[in-house]
Amino acid sequence: QVQLVESGGGLVQAGGSLRLSCVASGGTFSPYAVAWFRQAPGKESEFVAEITWSGGNRYHIDSVKGRFTISKDNAKNTVYLQMNSLKAEDTATYTCAARPGIKSDYEYWGQGTQVTVSS
Repeated sequence: QVQLVESGGGLVQAGGSLRLSCVASGGTFSPYAVAWFRQAPGKESEFVAEITWSGGNRYHIDSVKGRFTISKDNAKNTVYLQMNSLKAEDTATYTCAARPGIKSDYEYWGQGTQVTVSS
């Protein structure tokens, strides 16, 4: 059973940077794609970015384009989210998720890591 574990969250001032990591373990990890989601207090979960595991195609939502970058290291079964120029509105719990196929739902989820940006 695949397990995803996030790390790298913390408290940072506005304008600062953090790099989140999502490490997969527990079996052969070869999903179609891995994504980052975030959920702020009182708000619904929001898709942030996705990267395909094989081709490395990336997608970022408009609100983070130019500030966040999703990347991966297949050899380490790890996906990263580099977050620069952080804003108070980026404060949320960030969770990674993986989907096995191009038409699959996200089936594997981590527990999340908290990111707090102080203004």
